[in-house]
Amino acid sequence: MTETLLRGARSVLTMNDAGDALADCDILLKGGTIAAVGQGLTTKGEVVDASRCVITPGLINTHHHLYQSMTRAVPGAQDALLFGWLRTLYPIWARMGPQEMHVAALTGLAELALSGCTLSADHQYIFPNGARLDDSIAAAQEVGLRLHATRGAMSIGESAGGLPPDSLVETEAAILTDSIRVIDAFHDPAPGAMVQVALAPCSPFSVSRELMRNAALLARDKGVMLHTHLAENDEDIAYSQAHFGCRPGQYAEDLGWTGPDVWHAHCVKLDPAEIALFGRSGTGVAHCPCSNCRLGSGIAPVRQMRDAGVKVGIGVDGSASNDAGNLIAEARQAMLLQRVSRGADAMGPREALYLATRGGAEVLGRADLGQIVPGLRADLALWDVSGVESAGSWDPAALLLAGPTRVRHLFVEGRQVVRDSTLVTLDLPRLLERQNALARALAG
Repeated sequence: MTETLLRGARSVLTMNDAGDALADCDILLKGGTIAAVGQGLTTKGEVVDASRCVITPGLINTHHHLYQSMTRAVPGAQDALLFGWLRTLYPIWARMGPQEMHVAALTGLAELALSGCTLSADHQYIFPNGARLDDSIAAAQEVGLRLHATRGAMSIGESAGGLPPDSLVETEAAILTDSIRVIDAFHDPAPGAMVQVALAPCSPFSVSRELMRNAALLARDKGVMLHTHLAENDEDIAYSQAHFGCRPGQYAEDLGWTGPDVWHAHCVKLDPAEIALFGRSGTGVAHCPCSNCRLGSGIAPVRQMRDAGVKVGIGVDGSASNDAGNLIAEARQAMLLQRVSRGADAMGPREALYLATRGGAEVLGRADLGQIVPGLRADLALWDVSGVESAGSWDPAALLLAGPTRVRHLFVEGRQVVRDSTLVTLDLPRLLERQNALARALAG
């Protein structure tokens, strides 16, 4: 069994129940778990000097669309609201295939890893030209990150009154059949799982009421989680009221889409009754602050959610609506938006970091992650605070105030994925050449 000792960290932000921050601390990794946390630890394995570093649990990204890293900063979509943004991009995404999906996922996951992320959810809801969920799962295995792969879907095209073009929708029978296939092939329910699967119809405006209900029934039969977009902006609320006669929260509850096995993306426009519903039902929220700003959707009521007991994690969202995929920067943005909307004391850096670590683990049902505690999985991010970003900082552990935003070392299941700020699991320059060539071809 391999061992690695992280020696003499300047500070270890454990995210444990007591909120301990430990100075001059060692962490022993044995196999895929944290074996010990303390001072004076020894090993016969590799020793990593952590004396210039703050160590946090690996960051957890609760909402992404990895395929969108192929379509950043697309003209015509840069200044559009959500629905117009989608209408611009759908025809471009319809030209993608398995190669584009795989390379885009590799690129998105590499970017996440360099920003301290060890687990990412991915909401893939289009499958053009033979693309499958398998493409992004293979990418995660190559990069070495954990993946909560969600089998998304769209079934109502433009001809039936939906938003997406008909070329990007599937029949509901085909959606359910493939959902069963990917769960049976890839979902691992055990602690330490590298791949888990959830079911994720794209949104209430792109699938039928019947598919939402059937997906919930199937997910609970198979023991997997549920995910979708909800209450993202004013257009979303208006659509729900016009087509369903109720607000999104009520629609979700009516169809079985609340509970501890459900998390919704965005939730910018939840009202107090919906926030209370999510709090008492254990329903989670993936908060995507940069995307919400970029699309002009608004500022999600995260402070109110937290005060009501709602589980909240951070998501970078797709790289066509962010357009970055830096998770530590996303957590900083979450903190700043709560302050600008509710005052400087609305959220501190430690609470925002909690959302990006343990909060994400709670949202995704991963009790084995999100804390630096013996017995939990060895997912750790080491941040070098000796550089210019932190120079003069009185509290280097306040990472979200002074940086850095690129990780020095990253461990996933005890295996090193980033060493000295360089991805070690794949050839990143070569990958970026492939990514840019494919993006140029799509731009055609």
